[in-house]
Amino acid sequence: MALPKIETCLSPSLLHLYDISESIVVIIDVFRATSTMAAALHNGALEIIPVDDVDKCIRLGAEIENSITAGERDGQVAPGLQHGNSPLEYPREFIENKSLILTTTNGTRLLHMCSDASEIITGSFLNLGAVCDYLTAQKKPVLLACASWKDRYNLEDSLFAGAVYDAIGHQFEMNCDSTRAATHLYRQAKPDLYGFIQDSAHFLRLSKFGLQYDMEYCCKIDEHNVLVKLEGEKLVRGN
Repeated sequence: MALPKIETCLSPSLLHLYDISESIVVIIDVFRATSTMAAALHNGALEIIPVDDVDKCIRLGAEIENSITAGERDGQVAPGLQHGNSPLEYPREFIENKSLILTTTNGTRLLHMCSDASEIITGSFLNLGAVCDYLTAQKKPVLLACASWKDRYNLEDSLFAGAVYDAIGHQFEMNCDSTRAATHLYRQAKPDLYGFIQDSAHFLRLSKFGLQYDMEYCCKIDEHNVLVKLEGEKLVRGN
């Protein structure tokens, strides 16, 4: 029996090159949207509603009972929203049994671009194990989709793609140089992931806002090891 195919898309601007109609797409936005999603659902959020527009986020916040509006533009809390895009902002005592309405510069935008996918899940180092377990169990084609930074390649998302292939690549067919490059990078970074990632544009960009601890936290492996899956228009905790 043929193995399912695994590929990596390094930027949303390249998404049109891939047929995702039969694939599980893994949305990857390590700094910080998909890390925040894993943390919030692990800590008891009812659901996450990802939106690609700040005004829509605010409007839904007024309509949905017991909800929180959150997100960022260019790394900072967007005007009109209550909270930011940090996994550390959503401990259980704050987020449990609430709906999180989230909009971000890159991650939620890419998620909406992948609406034709067979399935959508989200991935971060915080839930690496859950992502890998799910992909191997489903035995379907996979696209590891990097949110990047405004369509420009970024280091941290490709490192996560490499981490996935490093862990489960033997169970997939792969002939994709993006995946090869990501895996080589990850194997170099693996002994000191946080140290390696500090030499990256997004790390330096977010460091200007004092977010180094956020990014260190986002490099923790399986800290919030839950499956985050899109069901309809909502991200929920998978089984």
